[in-house]
Amino acid sequence: MRFSYRFRDPNLATLALTHRSAGRPNNERLEFLGDALLGVLVAELLFDAHPNASEGELSRLRAQLVNGQALAVVARELELGDDLKLGSGELKSGGYRRDSILADAFEALVAAVYLDAGYDACREVITELFSPRVAALKRSSKDAKTRLQEWLQGKGLPLPVYDLKDSYGEDHAKTFDVSCTIGEPIALCVEGRAGSRRAAEQDAAEAVLRRLLETKA
Repeated sequence: MRFSYRFRDPNLATLALTHRSAGRPNNERLEFLGDALLGVLVAELLFDAHPNASEGELSRLRAQLVNGQALAVVARELELGDDLKLGSGELKSGGYRRDSILADAFEALVAAVYLDAGYDACREVITELFSPRVAALKRSSKDAKTRLQEWLQGKGLPLPVYDLKDSYGEDHAKTFDVSCTIGEPIALCVEGRAGSRRAAEQDAAEAVLRRLLETKA
């Protein structure tokens, strides 16, 4: 494992790299904690790096950095696969190469650092690993509907369906509720609300994109 942090309690590192297929104790609880820590710490980096970005942009950028595929890349750079403890079935099927297992192990390792040395030490590790990634991100000028369409098309999936659910208010101050529905790779129907139908569609598309990336679809 190519990890700059040195654990005071090596058992925490071992636990972080123990998949549930290897029995108990395993890294599932650490993964839960690490996922939350990673979200906050990467959000801090993005908040500082993009002072003019909207909440939606910041959420999208964070989702690009902490989705399963992106975290698996980090895990491979750290060579976590070499030290994973897997059950015999996962070993035979090449679990040490699987994105989901690698990403979960990395999240668990983040939590292990936090438990070993506290929040500041955890922040230092994430800053070292993710500052170059934050710097390399480019804020897209494409709107949410375009980005969602391109994401789905890139995976050969059907395009989203937008439906006007409701509109209300005076003509000069109408509010529109619009749903954005997809069936693959996961079934989602999310509503957006705004002062125009187009803006509500954009809001709904942004929410669907965020859910797709956050759920590692």
